[in-house]
Amino acid sequence: MKKISVEFVVGLFLIIGLSAATYLSVVISGVAAFDSDNYRLMAKFENSSGLKRGASIEIAGVRIGKVASIALDSETQESLVWLEIDKGVEVQDDAVASIRTAGIIGDKYIKISAGGGDILTDGDEIIETEPSISIEELVSKYIFDS
Repeated sequence: MKKISVEFVVGLFLIIGLSAATYLSVVISGVAAFDSDNYRLMAKFENSSGLKRGASIEIAGVRIGKVASIALDSETQESLVWLEIDKGVEVQDDAVASIRTAGIIGDKYIKISAGGGDILTDGDEIIETEPSISIEELVSKYIFDS
């Protein structure tokens, strides 16, 4: 019978420790490598200023997903925002997606106002959107219009 060497035990412990650390870092960072419990919807915004990848999506104040990606539509010059919605959450085709701010100077998130139409499926588009409101634009409009 062979005796298990100390080097073997240390190596095994190291491999287990690195595997656990890698798994935890992937889960904590929110990378969807192991998680496929969502579906994607697309929304076009006139302005998505301040919205970031990973921002939360809420319906009635409850987090139901996150922003997967943001890109520019070269044809319409609008912002294309891909939303990852948790499975089990139904979004209707007449829902309204708005970019809102958490607090006065907080992070931007997407608020979806529920509709009553047909249910959207993976790859569908939310037609009704409201862009981000710029505080600077509001202030300058107030100052120069009065």
